[in-house]
Amino acid sequence: RWRPRRFVVADRSMEPTLVDGQGLVAVATSAAAVGQLRCLEHPGRPGFWLVKRVAEVHDDGTMSVLSDNRVSTLADSRSFGPVPVAGTYRVVLKVPRRFM
Repeated sequence: RWRPRRFVVADRSMEPTLVDGQGLVAVATSAAAVGQLRCLEHPGRPGFWLVKRVAEVHDDGTMSVLSDNRVSTLADSRSFGPVPVAGTYRVVLKVPRRFM
């Protein structure tokens, strides 16, 4: 039920919160909250995962997500709109890069 999933940050879109090469442990949850870090599949690139911060949760089961480093990328809800909460993972542990 609470099976964790591992992810590795592969770009700079979430700096300074997360850095390239840092590990993440996340669990699937059906509820999102503003401020959470969530891993989600890019809506236009199946199999390509992103980590973003929840900016807004909508009543229709979707959420808007943003990068912390807003200068480096537009691969967030500013370019692809709200995404379903279902199928996303909440980050519960950030693993420092030195342990990866």
